[in-house]
Amino acid sequence: MIPTKEEWNKALEERHGKELHRAFASATVAICGLGGLGSNIAIALARAGIGKLILIDFDRVDITNLHRQQYKAEQIGMYKTVALAENLKEIAPYISLEIHTERITEDNAVKLLQGADIVCESFDDAECKAMLTDTVLTEMRDKYLVAASGMAGLYDANRIKTRKVTSKFYLCGDGESDVSEGIGLVSSRVMICAAHQAHTVLRILANSFEE
Repeated sequence: MIPTKEEWNKALEERHGKELHRAFASATVAICGLGGLGSNIAIALARAGIGKLILIDFDRVDITNLHRQQYKAEQIGMYKTVALAENLKEIAPYISLEIHTERITEDNAVKLLQGADIVCESFDDAECKAMLTDTVLTEMRDKYLVAASGMAGLYDANRIKTRKVTSKFYLCGDGESDVSEGIGLVSSRVMICAAHQAHTVLRILANSFEE
């Protein structure tokens, strides 16, 4: 049986306290790219009680995604935005979701992200990462950006760190590992980097900043 909204909020308030729950519930976070990083970030934030997620991706679920992305075998062929929204509603039935099944570009980024308080960059393409980072830092200076760089392979998971680059820009990862250097992306290490990103979002909302 699905709990009522009142029961849901009470449980989260008991876990986080009323003030922190209110901060999480009133926040809107955009997730750009719903692959290994983005799908894991979304689930972590939904479980924490974030009020609204903006989900942006143009791709469909493929069998090759299932080893590290939060989709099910039965969802192969579905758009990732639709599949992830379905999964998130099973986890957090009262979360608000805004989905954009399209490629984010320099031309539409500002429009797609205008409603977000915090933007999570979760692409696996270097050019897309650079484009989004540059766009947010130069054209949306009021927003926080939480990005990622380096989470491939079977290297020591403790090499993945969160670094505060500027007052509103955080970078998670080891800053070095690349998919071309070894066995590529491994679920556990990708999830650790995604957890760093999700945790950074929560710390920003709690006014507990990385030094």
